[in-house]
Amino acid sequence: MKDQRPKNLNLLTIRMPLPAIVSILHRLSGIILFFFIPVALWGLQLSLTSEQDFTNLQVFFSNTAVKIITWGLIAALIYHFVAGIRHLLMDIHIGEELKSGRITSVLTLIISALLIILMGIWLW
Repeated sequence: MKDQRPKNLNLLTIRMPLPAIVSILHRLSGIILFFFIPVALWGLQLSLTSEQDFTNLQVFFSNTAVKIITWGLIAALIYHFVAGIRHLLMDIHIGEELKSGRITSVLTLIISALLIILMGIWLW
């Protein structure tokens, strides 16, 4: 007997639940951080090389475009950290149910947004 279920192959029309979106964003922020690690290590090494290199790095980070990029990378770090705590709580069976999963997803987004805004205020 042939399967008569409708097939929806358009991924743009599938409505993802909020916990799934939070989980996907956690993975994406992890990928961003993975590629940011060499840049961060280079900046750390440069800042520790000499006083002149540290001053040059300070001048580099005073540029508005660089501040925006840095804020974006720090935002990825903050989001990944908060969502990681959510995943760790789920590993010990806190927030696994449907209702509590939605609540922790909303909390993850709110806490991350607040911390990201505070970091932006601190950078400027």
